[in-house]
Amino acid sequence: MAMTIHVDVVSAEESIFSGLAEFVTLPGEAGELGILPGHMPLMTRIRPGAVRLKLPHDKEELIFVAGGMLEVQPGLVTVLADTAIRGRDLDEAKAMEAKRKAEESMHDRGSEMDYARAQAELAEAVAQLAAIQRLRKHGH
Repeated sequence: MAMTIHVDVVSAEESIFSGLAEFVTLPGEAGELGILPGHMPLMTRIRPGAVRLKLPHDKEELIFVAGGMLEVQPGLVTVLADTAIRGRDLDEAKAMEAKRKAEESMHDRGSEMDYARAQAELAEAVAQLAAIQRLRKHGH
């Protein structure tokens, strides 16, 4: 049997995933991170994107996160997400509409604060759409 590490993915609203995984990938602040059992302790911010969990028995779980923090401790990976949505629960139509609205807000910006908020909303919508495409590609 492959080595595993316990992973918890939580948002402010709920626990999204709690269980064993052989491998975790997620969008770190400085780029894509891969976490295997025995990884050194780490704490870093995460960007909007997909958390991919390779589970035992060749299963995979995909969870969209809208940013947050990652903590790696011996035997435990914790993803504290601002927002987290199971891949199967992502809604492409809502993500496309959010992307359109964010692009519109960036074009019609009133202040720098509005522009920064629209940029963040656009990044989140684009990351959701990328997660949806990854799900389709892997047949989930």
